[in-house]
Amino acid sequence: MTEPDKHTIAEAIERYRRRTGKLPQPPRAVLFDMDGVLFNSMPGHAAAWKRMCDENGIPASEEEFFAYEGRTGASTINILFRRTYGREASTEEIEKLYARKSELFRKMPPVDTMAGAREALDLCRTEGIPSVLVTGSGQSSLLKRLDAEFPEAFPSGRRVTAADVSHGKPDPEPFIKGREKAGAGIVPEAVVAVDNAPLGVRSASESGAFTIGVNTGPIPHGALLEAGADIELKSMEECTNLLRELFHIV
Repeated sequence: MTEPDKHTIAEAIERYRRRTGKLPQPPRAVLFDMDGVLFNSMPGHAAAWKRMCDENGIPASEEEFFAYEGRTGASTINILFRRTYGREASTEEIEKLYARKSELFRKMPPVDTMAGAREALDLCRTEGIPSVLVTGSGQSSLLKRLDAEFPEAFPSGRRVTAADVSHGKPDPEPFIKGREKAGAGIVPEAVVAVDNAPLGVRSASESGAFTIGVNTGPIPHGALLEAGADIELKSMEECTNLLRELFHIV
């Protein structure tokens, strides 16, 4: 597990300053994505999406769903429909296909939590900094596990899911709502956001948060920096170490 050095952190802070025109403030909230950040769930999601597509005669590759990570289910289905049929899916089609994808995911073996995720959330609680869930997922099986796996980290008032937004990732709305749920009067530069996918990183970055990209999937090195992350890490364990430093040096 690599400890972040002061030079690397200084580079990240300078990257944030260049893109926002401001310096990050001492964190008052940390916003966490779910899939690939809290749970090692993306391989299962990709497999469920691919099987649903196969059942319905929709051409797709398992790998492409890693690139769609962070989108709402409706947005992903519309990508598939526009490519396959040249039109948007109807509300009924979206509900039917997403329900089937969710059913297939639930039938898979339970996914593990990401190594280092509990430690990151424990650190936030110890430091008195609220943690907020910001996910594009509506996967009830994982959302219901949050309280058991991460007790007290994400009370109901500190969750943003697919059902809470009009525009999902990569739009900044999910992370803006996450900041609002963290508490009144918190400015963007006092927020740290953690995401593992290019679409989620773009959403977090455009919300004005100091953005940590954690590359836990089959994404080329540097892709999260290109998407707008201020720093790219290899694991949630490294993220925990970085948060510890940010809480005391920013």
